[in-house]
Amino acid sequence: MFDNILGNEKVKELLVQANQSKKISHSYMFIGTEGIGKKMIAKEFAKMILCTAENQYCGKCKSCIEFNTNNNPDFKIIEPDGNSIKIEQIRDFQAKVLEKPIISGRKVYIINDSDKMTKEAQNCLLKTLEEPPEFITIILIASNESSFLTTIKSRCMIIHFDKISSSKIEKFLEDNYQTKIDSPTMIQAFQGSIGKAIQLKEKKEQYEKIEEILYNLEKMDKVDILNKAEELYKAKDEKNEILEYINVVLLELAKRSSKYADCIPIVEETKRRFQYNANYDMSIDNMLFHFWEQVN
Repeated sequence: MFDNILGNEKVKELLVQANQSKKISHSYMFIGTEGIGKKMIAKEFAKMILCTAENQYCGKCKSCIEFNTNNNPDFKIIEPDGNSIKIEQIRDFQAKVLEKPIISGRKVYIINDSDKMTKEAQNCLLKTLEEPPEFITIILIASNESSFLTTIKSRCMIIHFDKISSSKIEKFLEDNYQTKIDSPTMIQAFQGSIGKAIQLKEKKEQYEKIEEILYNLEKMDKVDILNKAEELYKAKDEKNEILEYINVVLLELAKRSSKYADCIPIVEETKRRFQYNANYDMSIDNMLFHFWEQVN
């Protein structure tokens, strides 16, 4: 059932054993970096729990069929409304949680990006976690464990997800996207996340050009920098991702010389400028010129 999901074999085994032994917790917390398959595994676990076959995962019963078509009434995913999960969403969830399952013996609710719950929403959720209906399983998916109230964490079975190895990610990209990544820096930027790897491979050429600029700063003059900056001008809509990647490259270069580490505060200052709606192209020029002054 988890065959198409890469990595975290121990987590998968733990969840299968919980289902087979009928020792399913009322509340789980899946913690790990973004893009490593937490939501995919949570959905497969939910389908397994709701399957009406005895001690197995059939894929053919009414529950499985309706799950696969997103019509299973015993399953629901709650996503952030804007930048947060609000108390109104949790109150609506609490009203529906009390309704008995329709097809299966249980109901499963996934709260995705649950570390984006407001404090009010968390306090509201706590009431359900303290006295959950016997037929409910709640799965909180998050990247930042420290965002939760201690009282929330104490009532969940916390499962930590591992990052996926670089070799597995490289093989995944080659097998599924016919993409070979030659840059060690780009592989490092994946941060063990398949989701990030898929996003970055779409911009492989762009990121390679950014690397070229940074690796050749000491050989360039200001005119060269302006000519090369065109690639960064095109990336306005992905400025935050681009700046994060620049930081990764600078950290790699810092292994050669500490002067590149001194460029990282320049990137952070550029981020702050963007928060105050500074002109994008001018801010990029300013950042690159400061890099050049720092390393030459």
